[in-house]
Amino acid sequence: MAAPTPTRRKVLGRLSLPERRFVADALRTETVGGVLLLIAAIIALIWANTPLSDSYTTVRDFHIGPAALGLDLSIQHWAADGLLAIFFFVAGIELKRELVAGELRDPRAAALPVIAAVCGMAVPALVYTLVNTVGDGSLDGWAVPTATDIAFALAVLAVIGTSLPSALRAFLLTLAVVDDLFAILIIAIFFTDDLDFLALGGAFAGLVVFWVLLRVGVRGWYVYVPLALVIWGLMYNSGVHATIAGVAMGLMLRCTRRDGEEQSPGEHIEHLVRPVSAGIAVPLFALFSAGVSVSGKSLGDVFTQPVTLGVVLGLVVGKAVGIFGGTWLTARFTRAELNEDLSWPDVFAVASLAGIGFTVSLLIGELAFADDTALTEEVKAAVLVGSLIAAICATVLLKLRVRKYQALLTEEERDEDEDGIPDMYEQDNPEYHLRMAAIYERKAAEHRAKAELAGASRDDADSPA
Repeated sequence: MAAPTPTRRKVLGRLSLPERRFVADALRTETVGGVLLLIAAIIALIWANTPLSDSYTTVRDFHIGPAALGLDLSIQHWAADGLLAIFFFVAGIELKRELVAGELRDPRAAALPVIAAVCGMAVPALVYTLVNTVGDGSLDGWAVPTATDIAFALAVLAVIGTSLPSALRAFLLTLAVVDDLFAILIIAIFFTDDLDFLALGGAFAGLVVFWVLLRVGVRGWYVYVPLALVIWGLMYNSGVHATIAGVAMGLMLRCTRRDGEEQSPGEHIEHLVRPVSAGIAVPLFALFSAGVSVSGKSLGDVFTQPVTLGVVLGLVVGKAVGIFGGTWLTARFTRAELNEDLSWPDVFAVASLAGIGFTVSLLIGELAFADDTALTEEVKAAVLVGSLIAAICATVLLKLRVRKYQALLTEEERDEDEDGIPDMYEQDNPEYHLRMAAIYERKAAEHRAKAELAGASRDDADSPA
């Protein structure tokens, strides 16, 4: 007897209803934050390229903080090391949730976004390295074009008015989560030096206390916020980038729901902190990091110097080719098939959108060329130019399919029985068909009653006075 043919897994298939709702809520906040991020970047560029540029430099380089604790930092450093720790704290919660309750909990389902994200980081790094090897440039910035900025990407979607189907939106979000994980590892491994083991030990001890308090059920922000600040300060003084503290604490939160819980503690805290991250922390970082001097000569230099050209090509070409290639190879060699509602050009469009590498790319650029201020500014300009080109390319590709996306999204959100659950999730439920039959019968009865009333009105009008 022949063995049954294995069911082929769908690539970018329909999400479960809880996952779809979570993705929608998360992306809604990120979209608002992305628009604020875009506004902050524009303000920074205008501020740094007008007669007020001296005041921008003065504010950005102003130092504040307790020197005795090793925290006498500039405003720019507070934004990069302090505020971005909030961003990475949320990234840590997102990663934990994806691992225990989201797309990454199933190894087979996780293979696609993980391989796509790895290829989407490896190929840009390879492109950068190749350009700088041929052009005899610096290889220190190989990690700059490897990051994706999900908030900026969603801001572009909001501005151009393209509503992606939930499968593509979830793919983009999961890509960004995995991307953030590898960016964290890159920062921890390649941009950590001169370790202070005493401070590092103190930070580790603080994390242990944080974990124990969570496990015994201690509650109250007044306990965790001061402890988190101590852990952050010790991590900063240890020589390890301080954002790692945020990630570690985010990963410790429980993200699975117990009986009677509408939200897990991790989901609840993420719901509270995400608006702070997306609406305050990341825009302020952009405000004090994106203010680079832009001129015709500086823009021309972006395409002529190996370092900056490598960043631009890494973001625009490397990201799109890496993510698309990783997705196609995964589908090809795992006997998976693409969702019949989508096509491979849709995947390439989303891959192009992932070339917007703003926040983390700027951060890595600052770390990679910390000893060369002029080159840091040039790399920032390259990140801005590369992200802009990637956004334009993605906009063109997505606009070509906008009617298809809108039709798919309308079908996903259709809820004719008005029970709060999209109809596509209820089609196998007998109760749903009973409710729909009752709705259709009621509408038919209303239609008959209106027809009879209209007929009676005509009879009255035709009758002799």
